[in-house]
Amino acid sequence: MHNMETKTVHKKTLRGVVVSDKMQDTAVVSVQRYVKHPKYKKYIKLNKKYHVHNPGNKAKMGEKVTIRSTRPLSKTKSFEIVSE
Repeated sequence: MHNMETKTVHKKTLRGVVVSDKMQDTAVVSVQRYVKHPKYKKYIKLNKKYHVHNPGNKAKMGEKVTIRSTRPLSKTKSFEIVSE
């Protein structure tokens, strides 16, 4: 018999701005990071865009949102909107 093991799932949460809400049930969220360059030691801003599940198209362009990782919902979507 197999032992029932509880697996800890680490959900990644990020904050960003909705840059596109034109798709059905999907929004594009831009997340900005502030990182130090490994060689030149200068701090730089890095932007990354995530396709996010937006049920009912509730989140609109320009809104600040919190997103959380989830199971893959499509080829590019593996995040969902937690709060606006």
